[in-house]
Amino acid sequence: MKARASTTMAAWALLSRTCRAFAPARRPGGSLGLAGTRLFADTATAEEAKPSPPKKKAVTRRILSGVQPTGSLHLGNYLGAIKQWVEFQDTGTFAAAETLDGDDIEEEDENVEATNENFFCVVDLHAITVPQDPGELEEATLASAALYIAAEDTRKMEQSDSLASREALFHGKGYRIDLCGTGFREPDDGGNSAPAQSDERIDPKVSKIFVQSHVPAHSELAWLLNCATPMNWLERMIQFKDKASKAGTESVGVGLFTYPVLMAADILLYRADRVPVGEDQRQHLELARDIVRRFNGEYCRGNQYKKRCKRAGLPSYPAFVEPEAMIVKAGGARVMSLTDGTSKMSKSDPAEGSRINVLDPPDVVRDKIKRCKTDALPGIEWDNPDRPESTNLLNIYAAVQPERTREDILAEVGDMKWGDFKPLLADAVVAHLEPIQRRYAEVRADEEYLRGVLKEGADAADEIAGRTLTAAKVAMGFSIPK
Repeated sequence: MKARASTTMAAWALLSRTCRAFAPARRPGGSLGLAGTRLFADTATAEEAKPSPPKKKAVTRRILSGVQPTGSLHLGNYLGAIKQWVEFQDTGTFAAAETLDGDDIEEEDENVEATNENFFCVVDLHAITVPQDPGELEEATLASAALYIAAEDTRKMEQSDSLASREALFHGKGYRIDLCGTGFREPDDGGNSAPAQSDERIDPKVSKIFVQSHVPAHSELAWLLNCATPMNWLERMIQFKDKASKAGTESVGVGLFTYPVLMAADILLYRADRVPVGEDQRQHLELARDIVRRFNGEYCRGNQYKKRCKRAGLPSYPAFVEPEAMIVKAGGARVMSLTDGTSKMSKSDPAEGSRINVLDPPDVVRDKIKRCKTDALPGIEWDNPDRPESTNLLNIYAAVQPERTREDILAEVGDMKWGDFKPLLADAVVAHLEPIQRRYAEVRADEEYLRGVLKEGADAADEIAGRTLTAAKVAMGFSIPK
């Protein structure tokens, strides 16, 4: 009580002194001076006239993206998808993206303060649309998740400082990586490791990483949407036609035909505001948009729908939100095959030398680049349609050195022969992949940590997905357990 009283008296004393300092001057005899009165009045008027800054509207944007755990992730996957996704989770923007209609993604209103809520999904249910080796699927799933975590951690390390100085610090002072998510840890005087002040970790509040099959709502909603989607909509899907023509319709499963509906379920479950995808997924996003309009129009209208929602204790707005697609342009440069500069680098290509896998050892990377296809023309140049391999290798060289400009790169290598350039390219790719590979090995070695991250992500995803699934079932008239 004494302490509170003394604090209160001190505050009143400060207020008293402040009031006396701003009080108008008095003339001899005790009357207020005109100058003092006018000064005090003008100050008050100015304060009243000063506009207060507009309060920013807080908006949470939910973003969903995913990757299939089939085969080894290659450089094209990493540069075109995972790396951009990692950057996007902090900035909310891509270097180059457009809407389904081909318009630029609008900049956020300056009076809106947006927070991104990110969900990254390893889509193992999509993977089984083509036969998978049961002995390899689980490892491929965990490896994909570990690689995303490694890419995220590596990017944050690069943001904090140069990799060389961080390595010097890491090895010189005996620091170790803490896989439980508290960044670098520094030995104290007693030899124990205490958490260092660092943010080189996956923040569960920023990104939820989970495995698709760990959230049962994905497959259940896919079945509901299958029953509400006309077959002729799926017959128009180009990817099914391409894959079925190569494999033969007798050997492909029904899942390959209906997987665009599963993709729609993935998106709609999280009421995602934005869905970043590549150009090859444009048609599937259009299908998701059509499904939303059909479902909401058929099941989410009228008094009966409102009554069903009221009985279930749900709001009566439509079950699904129409997603806004972000067609991502792979950083402005697609990574093409090492054996054919006109074809995209692909993990389904039977030629192993056509791609650089993110986890390829340095000697394998160097050998693949040494053997990659080039031409017999002098010099190295960008954007010559007659020299696709030249453009592709320069694109890769630039992509793994994002701080450099085209002009700078051409000044260095434009007049080189292929025999001189290829070792430079190999060194740059190896240097770019080495910290990711090292961090990946650390994450993958700690099974408990990795599965803990996936469990936390699945729990968070299941909470949101379950609410959306319930809303869809109520709209369709299902009996909901109490």
